[in-house]
Parts: sequence; C-alpha cells; structure tokens
Amino acid sequence: MPFDLRPLSLPEADHPARRDARAVARWLLGVAGLVWLMVAIGGATRLTGSGLSIMEWAPLSGALPPMTEAEWNRLYDLYRSIPQYALVNQGFGLEGFKGIFWLEWLHRQWGRLIGLAFVTGLAWFWVRGRIPRGYKPRLLGLLALGGLQGAIGWYMVASGFEADRTAVSPYRLVIHLGLALVIYGALVWTALGLLRPAPEGPPEARPVAALVRVTFWALVAAMLAGGFVAGTRAGFTWNTFPLMDGALVPTGLLALDPWWRNLTANLLTVQFNHRVLATLAGLAALGAVLLALWRLPPGRPRRAVLGLGAAVALQYALGVATLLWVVPVALGTLHQATAVLVLTAALVALHALRPARAP
Repeated sequence: MPFDLRPLSLPEADHPARRDARAVARWLLGVAGLVWLMVAIGGATRLTGSGLSIMEWAPLSGALPPMTEAEWNRLYDLYRSIPQYALVNQGFGLEGFKGIFWLEWLHRQWGRLIGLAFVTGLAWFWVRGRIPRGYKPRLLGLLALGGLQGAIGWYMVASGFEADRTAVSPYRLVIHLGLALVIYGALVWTALGLLRPAPEGPPEARPVAALVRVTFWALVAAMLAGGFVAGTRAGFTWNTFPLMDGALVPTGLLALDPWWRNLTANLLTVQFNHRVLATLAGLAALGAVLLALWRLPPGRPRRAVLGLGAAVALQYALGVATLLWVVPVALGTLHQATAVLVLTAALVALHALRPARAP
C-alpha cells in the first residue's frame, strides 16, 4: 500500500511543526477542491458527449488549443473517423465540433492544473523541509495515483473509438470515476489528519461511528453504481419515482444470462441497483443522525453527523429530480458534483468520531 490513511502523530499546540502541518493541510485541501471541480467538469463532458472530441493523448503539447484553421480541420477530420460522429453528430460542422471540443479541452486542461498544483506544492514544501515527519511516502503515493489517473483517463477515452461505440466503456468510466474519488478522499483524509491529529470522539460515539461507517460504504457502492448508470445512460429510461416500470421491484431484473451480467449490462437492473443502494445509504444516514441526536453531546462529532445527514438528503433529492426531468445537463452535473460533497461529509464525520485515546 503506497500510503497509510491513518492520521500520523504530530506535535500539539502552536509548535512550528503544527504550523507546517496546517500549511500542508491547506495546500492539500486546495488540490482537493480542484479535484472536486474536475469531477463536475467530467460530468458535464460526459452528459454533452464531448469526451471523444479529442482523439490524441498529448500530455504536453495538448496544453495548447488549435491555433490555425488547418489544425482545427485536422482535428475535425480525426473526429469524423469515429462512430460517434457517424451515428450521433454527422453533419454538425466545424462549429459544432468546436462546441464539444472546448469542454473536453477544459477537462484535460483542468487535469494538468491539478498535476501542476500538486507537484509544485509538494516540491516547495519538500525543499523547505516543511513536510511533517512520516508524510512523505503518503504524498508520493498520491502523486503516483494522480499519474495513474491520467493514464486511465486516456484508456477510458480510447474505448470510445472502437467500432459501433458512441460513448466510452462504462467499465472504464467507473474505474476512472472510482480512482478520482479515491484520490479526493485520500487528499481530504490526509488534510484532516494534519489539522486535527488527536481523536476527539466521546466514548458514546462508538455505535454512531459504526453506523456512519455503514453509511459510508453504502454511499461508495451507490456512487459506483451511479457510474454504471452514467456509462450506460440508464438514467434516460424509467423516469418515474418511486415506482419503476409501474412497480417497486420491476420484472426483468435478471433477464440476462449469466445473472451477473445484469449488474452492469441490463439497464433496468443498473438503474434499480443505484436506486436501492442510494435508498439504503439514505436510511443509514438517517439512522446515524437520530442516534447522534440521542447519544452525542453538542460538539464537532455531533455536527459532523448532522452535516452528513443533510448532504445525503440533498443528494437523494437531486437524484430523484435528475431522474424525473430526464437528466438535463445542468442537473446531472450538479448531481455528480454533490456526490463529492456527500463523500466529504462522510469523511469529516468518520474523522470526527474517532474514539479519543484513554488518558
């Protein structure tokens, strides 16, 4: 494992090492904010079908947009060679191509910005000797994950160039999204450990923490299931709630053989799974809120659980609205961005509920 997500011990009070820790934490939270925006931009890119508009992986030279009409025409000719153009966008012209090109270019440019922000920050703190002891391997691990994410991004995009495909592989999309959430979560958890190294959860928080952990993993499962909904465009079908195809449990969930193919290839099952997992996460979050109100005294741990409950409720409502309105780009993008808010709230709650050490 390249880094350990458990907070490492740091000096207390206004020690120079604590000031360094806070500075590193603020940098990491800034990078996490960039990743958050990247997830939102990625959602908009997917919903507008822009992701396949750039058919070259040029990590350095691709930072510059086309500067001449000849270069625009060259890129447009490349795009016209793939199935998405022939089956979806045929005849939309160079201006139409530019419309989808700029969003994908922004998506890739934002990835470069994240890499630059992390590398320059890491180098600055490293050279000045301000990285807290024990954190260098963790930060190098995050750097490696960022590089891997760039490669997986191109691996995902390349799947959309295959014959008869008009979008990327949903499996590769889920891998790309999942790794983005891992990187974001690692950035936030590391920053929280630097800001608040001492566990502060009261003894009565243990059952609440257990229920928050259940909520966290249910949320992770719902997010990954949502990736398959996005990758297969299952959200554009069965746009009713709470009934689906006229029933709470529709028929045809196991229509494909072998059965496990239904989990990722049967649109009915893909959307149903996302609904069920989101509902389970919502119920777990509600239970955690009620238990926190009953067992926890006023303070940061209690507020963190209540914040998690509010974030999950907001995301659930956005999910229902996105479904009923047949996935408009703005609402679909907001739903994907709010998933990161939910992940953030879950991490903050888990961190706040860590049991305090016995004196």
